[in-house]
Amino acid sequence: MDTNLSQTIDITTERARYDEYIKEILSDKQILARILKYTLEEFQDTDIDTIIANIDEPEVSKVRVEPGHTNTETIKGAPTEDNVPGEGKIFFDIRFSAYSKDELIKILINIEAQKSTNTSKLGYHLDNRIIYYLGRMISAQKEVEFAKSDYDNLKPVRSIWICMDAGDNEDSINRIRFVQDTVFGKDIEFSNINKVQGIIIRLRSNENVAESRNSLIAMLEELLKREPVDIKKQRLSENFGLMMSVDTERRLGDMCNLSQVLIDQGEEKGRVKGREEGREEGKVVARFEDGMNIETIAHKSQLSVERVKAILKEEGLIS
Repeated sequence: MDTNLSQTIDITTERARYDEYIKEILSDKQILARILKYTLEEFQDTDIDTIIANIDEPEVSKVRVEPGHTNTETIKGAPTEDNVPGEGKIFFDIRFSAYSKDELIKILINIEAQKSTNTSKLGYHLDNRIIYYLGRMISAQKEVEFAKSDYDNLKPVRSIWICMDAGDNEDSINRIRFVQDTVFGKDIEFSNINKVQGIIIRLRSNENVAESRNSLIAMLEELLKREPVDIKKQRLSENFGLMMSVDTERRLGDMCNLSQVLIDQGEEKGRVKGREEGREEGKVVARFEDGMNIETIAHKSQLSVERVKAILKEEGLIS
């Protein structure tokens, strides 16, 4: 018989798998192309098929963020960056390169799926993490995209964060980037300060909210909504123009099937917890009606005195 602990472990394991499926579906080039088109200026005038053709194969949860691990290939020699002793392993969710304009300018792009933007939950401000990731994507280009002091070959970097905890009226897309400001004297035009940009896409956590007025957010919310796979495929195809390729269907099927497993497991865990709490409350009431005092009930039931009093108050047995 499954224990509460084993069920919790099962759900935790399945949720980890579900997170991986989310990354897999977000790494579908049809999805990536739409994210690029509707968030980055370099792609806004490019058609979806052209963007898809100019996206390299994405790497999902394979590239580490830390120094010495981000650059997995070199122009020559070994990576020159120092590793950070004692720092935990952190992986980019999705990392790939894309090419824009007629000159095929290479842009290094990282996409992260982030459940929360709440500082108290995360333990840090999200913008600080985005800045760190952008910094790693810049410094990792040494000996990969350029050698020695050839800094003009530095490639633009974009870190795009898809956050899933916005309120009903808080869906938005925000950009973080360098801004030039003259403190004194004549302006100087710096043409490369747009190389570093962070994008935050905020999706709403309420799945029953009205469709977003932004087409990208509407598509992503539909993509990640927990619903039967046939309905999802139809809506994504008819409303947002996604082609249901074999790979896309497989990724959607995996995500939707595991989503239903999590829902079922969560409901069963809730029923088990409810039955356990019902038995607990029943024992407290029975012992009280048998004349046992509250302290003894607490001791025998392995509950706090405050919990016993709360149960008895809920049952109207004490005031």
